[in-house]
Amino acid sequence: MKIAFLGGGNMARALIGGLLAKGADPREISVIELLHAAREKLAAKYGVHASGVPDAATTQADVLVLAVKPQDMRAALSTLPSSLSLKLVISIAAGVRVEALSRWLGGHRRLVRCMPNTPALIGAGIAALYALPEINAQERQKAETILRAVGEVVWVDDERLLDPVTALSASGPAYVFWFIEQLAASGEKLGLESATSLKLATQMVLGAAKLAAQSAEAPGELRRQVTSKGGTTAAALKVFEEEKLAEKILKALEAASRRGAELGDELGKD
Repeated sequence: MKIAFLGGGNMARALIGGLLAKGADPREISVIELLHAAREKLAAKYGVHASGVPDAATTQADVLVLAVKPQDMRAALSTLPSSLSLKLVISIAAGVRVEALSRWLGGHRRLVRCMPNTPALIGAGIAALYALPEINAQERQKAETILRAVGEVVWVDDERLLDPVTALSASGPAYVFWFIEQLAASGEKLGLESATSLKLATQMVLGAAKLAAQSAEAPGELRRQVTSKGGTTAAALKVFEEEKLAEKILKALEAASRRGAELGDELGKD
């Protein structure tokens, strides 16, 4: 499978690195990157073909991955050759809907839109994928292969669901970082050394997430197993309940999802 990337930013580099680590041939990967220094780094680090404009490698690719900034997408697509009809096009740009992409690509319909997240940078990401009806099972598999190079994948059958996906898993790392910050700061206020408190908070979140991912038990059951009646955990969880923390989390995700829909409207304008 020959893959061309339009854009050589962090997520593109993560995907390239992940694909190579899983055995992809660097000679079958190309990148279109405007910045000369960035092109040189890509070629030197990964051994892939890097060019400043679409070239023969772009034309020969089976899959084109759109990895430019959302606000730059329309202009970037205008530089592509018209010979896209046989290519699978995968967009990892946040907020740009498939109908806008199709319009900017002259009606091209072999489109998959993905919403990855930043843990992909260390191979621990999760991406939600949406495909137009024109995408067949083999093309879905190709999209999965590329995104699985940096983590897990799920499919949604309605593009509108990518807005709550964005609110939950794409924006979600920021919520976790904030939670770690607050836990560490609270531990420090209770008398722990700053470095110790941060290490405890970070490792606790990492370990709990791994346990939840690997356990056959639901998170609610794992929580109950930690919570002794009348104990310390129960005292903390009671405060969460009294402060209606679950409702506040829902309100936060609703706000993020609404903003995602608004950005889709804004970015899709001609």
